[in-house]
Amino acid sequence: MRIVFMGTPDFAVPTLTALIEGGHEVVAVVTQPDKPKGRGKAVLMTPVKEKAIEYEIPVYQPVKVRDPEFVELLKTMALDAIVVVAFGQILPKSILDLPKYGCVNVHASLLPKYRGAAPIQWAVIDGEKESGVTTMMMDVGLDTGDMLEQKAIPLDEKETGGSLFDKLSALGGSMILSTLKGLENGTITRTPQGESGTSYAKMLTKEMGHIDWTKDAVSIERLVRGLNPWPSAYTSYAGKTMKIWAAEVADLPGERAPGKIHVTKDRIFVETGEGVLDVKELQLEGKKRMDTASFLRGFQMEDGSFCG
Repeated sequence: MRIVFMGTPDFAVPTLTALIEGGHEVVAVVTQPDKPKGRGKAVLMTPVKEKAIEYEIPVYQPVKVRDPEFVELLKTMALDAIVVVAFGQILPKSILDLPKYGCVNVHASLLPKYRGAAPIQWAVIDGEKESGVTTMMMDVGLDTGDMLEQKAIPLDEKETGGSLFDKLSALGGSMILSTLKGLENGTITRTPQGESGTSYAKMLTKEMGHIDWTKDAVSIERLVRGLNPWPSAYTSYAGKTMKIWAAEVADLPGERAPGKIHVTKDRIFVETGEGVLDVKELQLEGKKRMDTASFLRGFQMEDGSFCG
């Protein structure tokens, strides 16, 4: 097929690679404009752009894909399909109607659940037992198009947003080839999503990581895993920000004194609104990320003090 690929972050790269190595003709890649990042504000290419350049594929970075000039450019490409993975812009009908076989999206959830920007992290935060990837035909709605193929994977009890991201990214790359083959051969079934069981996975913000110790330990532990590696779950201690990178729900009776810290030689326990959190890995502002035992060897934390 003659394909234009639209995507931006590293999650999209395995799908682009699969298309190229699977024998499809990727005539162009469309990605978000380069942006300054980091303390030095150096302008960095998107991961998808880097991969496209590696394969010597033309790259376009329109501020708005709906601009008439860019739509006209796409019309000249005589496309069979447009494949979209975490692109970051809504496609207008003028683009959706262009390709012979339509626009196909690779979405990191078991639709219709977790439409929206952050389905991977919310699956972990909400304590889902499984997640997966859905390929779908795009329409003018937000992740509302007909489903084409769907594959589920179980979530590990220690699953983080980062580990699930990697698994689903690879799964999407493996699924796109069978989806396109089915469209081309007319053997794939389009299944309307409907509205039963839908939910919206809202965009992540740094503020979401602020731990509310009045919540229960189970919910906080899921938040820690879901927001690892970004934006990370955090609290405060001794006037400094303290990130919690890993934790477990302790099998201990709690005092229901949210935020109260209990310290042993190599363990840190924090009271919550219900249950106790056993902190396994943390990072105090100005220090490196480390396991709890290592942290306590270099920092004196007062038993009975509070965080948050």
